[in-house]
Amino acid sequence: MENNKKLDWKMLWSLFTTFFKIGAFTFGGGYAMIPIIEREIVDGKGWISREDVVDMLAVSQSLPGVIAINSATFVGTKIGGFIGAVAATIGVVLPSIIIITIIAAFFMTFKDNPVVVKVFSGVKAATVALIAIAVIDIWGSSVKDYIGIIIAAVVFMLTGLLNVNAIYMIIGGIAAGLIITAFRRNAGEDGR
Repeated sequence: MENNKKLDWKMLWSLFTTFFKIGAFTFGGGYAMIPIIEREIVDGKGWISREDVVDMLAVSQSLPGVIAINSATFVGTKIGGFIGAVAATIGVVLPSIIIITIIAAFFMTFKDNPVVVKVFSGVKAATVALIAIAVIDIWGSSVKDYIGIIIAAVVFMLTGLLNVNAIYMIIGGIAAGLIITAFRRNAGEDGR
């Protein structure tokens, strides 16, 4: 029992430090964080599968709040329950608090410095690349047939071209998934 408690503390520390590292070295928000989460959590630690990453993103986007925090909470809960969620969430949030506090103290002094402007420009470009990688990874894990391609295309057109609120797309995706699943079950039963 005592050995098990040591293992739990080790796991909590590992959750905290892993998400602290993710939070410290990711710029651009939750989508830019996805490839790093995948590399650390799936490839490095083996805590969750690639399919779990899709579930993590679906849950993280469906809940109110920041995707990075929701993702950390999801993984932490899956690995270590409530305490694991707390450790992972604090780990991912703490670097931002530290960095923002430092930046706020000095930003007004250096905001017009050409080097600082170029650094922020480089961070923006890297963020776009990270988001593109996340889109490609998620596509491979979640779009498995022509129905998935149709749903993805419809959602892209409605949100990208017509500015339909993403909440409606999530609700529509849930409804489409339920209808398609019910249809496939009925077709499978009738075909027997």
